[in-house]
Amino acid sequence: MTTERGGADVPVREHQDNHGPKAARPGEPVSATASASPPASGSAAASGVPASAAASAAPATAGRRGRPRSEAVERSIVEAVVHLLEEGVPLSELSIERIARTAGVGKATIYRRWEGKEALFVGVVRSMEPVDPPLPGTSVRDDLVAMVEMLRKRGLAKRSSALLHNVFAQMQSYPQLWDMYHHTSVAPRRERMDEVLRRGIANGEIRADLDFDLLGDLFVGPMLVRTVLRPEGTPQEGSAERIVDAVLQGVRPPR
Repeated sequence: MTTERGGADVPVREHQDNHGPKAARPGEPVSATASASPPASGSAAASGVPASAAASAAPATAGRRGRPRSEAVERSIVEAVVHLLEEGVPLSELSIERIARTAGVGKATIYRRWEGKEALFVGVVRSMEPVDPPLPGTSVRDDLVAMVEMLRKRGLAKRSSALLHNVFAQMQSYPQLWDMYHHTSVAPRRERMDEVLRRGIANGEIRADLDFDLLGDLFVGPMLVRTVLRPEGTPQEGSAERIVDAVLQGVRPPR
């Protein structure tokens, strides 16, 4: 469990007594190591999850109460979820209580950062995916290439990570969780691409008479096919450039 000291969460050692945690009495020393340490084996750090995973997890309730958050506590929660998933615990059995016990924090500490289990799971999945870099902004072509290249890297990450592949397979059985992932992760990426495509239409690089949704699919579709539907074929570096150039050639206004 945690206490609030100076506006920040401080991990406190929990003593189990009659199946319930016992809060530290006034005057007792506070242990700074009880919950900040990740699980000893199979932890997110051992799996290659970056130390900044808590920041990538983007808690849905960030700033809800105006208290500064402890990155170490958030990281311990994210790593606890990854640790349990690595042990083969299915999503249906990952309760907030079990996650809190594994992380060495109280349930309230989790709820202060995420609105519920679904939001926490989405944050954990996003922490395991490659982070989208800023767009170069040098041209419509360069921005499209950057976005299609990130699609390639995310597809390869899902293919190479058995854990990530397993989590995505389970997520599709939970419509609310799958919809939340699309709303917080997929939709913003598509919106960013739409902004680039509108810029291309405005400056005359892309025809304005095409169905706009179809236009976006023309750029991302080939990479999705090669990373998702054709697991035997690995898209190599440079494939994003070839896809974007081929599509741009077909959607340019007639001269």
